[in-house]
Amino acid sequence: MIQYQKFTLENGLTVIHHFDDATQICALNLLYRVGSRNEDPNKTGFAHLFEHLMFGGSKHVKEFDTELQDAGGESNAFTSNDITNYYVTLPANNIETGFWLDSDRMLSLDFNQKSLDVQKNVVIEEFKERYLNQPYGDIWLKILPLAYQKHPYNWATIGKEIGHIEAADLEQVKEFFFNFYAPNNAVLVVAGNVSLEETKRLVDKWFAPIEKRNTIIVPLANEPKQTEARKEHVYNDVPLDLIVKAYHMGGRLDSDYYACDLLSDILGSGKSARFFNRLVKEKRLFSELDTYISGDADPGLFLIEGKLMKGIDFETAEAAILEEIEFLKNNLISQNELSKVINKTETNICFGDMNVLNRAMKLAFAEFLGDIELVNTEIDHYLAVNPETLQEVAKNMLIEENCSTLYYHAKS
Repeated sequence: MIQYQKFTLENGLTVIHHFDDATQICALNLLYRVGSRNEDPNKTGFAHLFEHLMFGGSKHVKEFDTELQDAGGESNAFTSNDITNYYVTLPANNIETGFWLDSDRMLSLDFNQKSLDVQKNVVIEEFKERYLNQPYGDIWLKILPLAYQKHPYNWATIGKEIGHIEAADLEQVKEFFFNFYAPNNAVLVVAGNVSLEETKRLVDKWFAPIEKRNTIIVPLANEPKQTEARKEHVYNDVPLDLIVKAYHMGGRLDSDYYACDLLSDILGSGKSARFFNRLVKEKRLFSELDTYISGDADPGLFLIEGKLMKGIDFETAEAAILEEIEFLKNNLISQNELSKVINKTETNICFGDMNVLNRAMKLAFAEFLGDIELVNTEIDHYLAVNPETLQEVAKNMLIEENCSTLYYHAKS
């Protein structure tokens, strides 16, 4: 059970405190309610760009990492479709350094053209290296706009294209910052060996003086139900043909989310999964075949991704996948097979909760979702799934009318 206390400052900052005296470390996790889904469709990649800009110096701090490392701390960040998350870990007796650093970059960045140019170049090189020059790197750039017609999940967190980042100027960056990086658009979690009283003192000292901002959050377009199969063929210099099938599924708080997650493990997660045993090991149709979910807050995707063995055509490979899906829909999964993946999931959750930073991130994300008790009830949701639920979810979700398929051809 993860214990916590929650309070809100007058400027709108949500603060969550989690005490753990079994460690001498303290984690500060600062989640901003801004991800790629909140971007202008003509100015994408800004949330990810800010993941870098937030380490480039703020109003009173020239070198974020230098000051943190001098206090024995470490930091990092990540961007998703839904959020941007920054975190630092420090010895508990130096935790005020973290409050100082994080509050100063919430107050204002040190906006200057040199820093912007440096970080833009970093992001552009990352775009080229990970998405354009790496084999199969552009899969997300292809499958997302195929699967989503209206919702802003239809572009990757890196952005739609390099040109959007190249065109970003200081005024656009300032506008994005002051709209989204506000105390009333953030969740701060303080976890570790620091008392609630000390946490309140430090929060009042460093964050309370930051003024609330008039943030504008544009309502997101709902993705209409997909009613016909979508297919796209692409060709590139890659070693093997690859197929990606993306089925629409519920969002993070949807009642079927946990069943979808377990289905992905049963079908394609690890060497005990059905796809591996039947289509990789026995029939040798694929060299790799995995199943996973996007895990988005809004309705996301259930994905099947596999590299075909040389000499196997797409028709044969896809037919084998669909045959396994039909078997799943027409035959109840045994309680033993279900229990195995539930036990694995429960173990992963329990081991993750041993780390104070993981607990901090879980608390922040659960609060973002609007149900902070998920940090303690998540396992119960998985345990509540039964074979009948899995079969019903599979019948409703794993249908071709609900699927977008990418056929990625090796040119040779």
